[in-house]
Amino acid sequence: MSGIGGISGAGGLQQIMALRQQIIDRSQLLQQVRTPAASAPEATPEAPANGFTSALKSALDNVNAVQGKADSLSEGYDKGEVTDIAKVMLARQEAGVAFEATLQVRNKLLTAYQDIMRMGV
Repeated sequence: MSGIGGISGAGGLQQIMALRQQIIDRSQLLQQVRTPAASAPEATPEAPANGFTSALKSALDNVNAVQGKADSLSEGYDKGEVTDIAKVMLARQEAGVAFEATLQVRNKLLTAYQDIMRMGV
């Protein structure tokens, strides 16, 4: 087998680094939402909402796919179909990191929502 779901060791690391970069980009976007620049151009409200919604859905789909691969490798190991424990452990760790990152993004969104609700009108 060539790795976790077709991902080799170096490719898996690159994918984790890409996920990390996506999280950093989204965190920066959240920071910009919390403290908007005065010189930011006005945009239509539909475009950013659709972009954010699709980006969030895509990220959640990716996390779900990573967890599904990890589950299938774990089940395969339990059944004796997968003999490389390193692949299974790497898949489980990758799923754990993806879930933790998703949880942190959710926490940031919840904090931002609570801050907005506390604002005076």
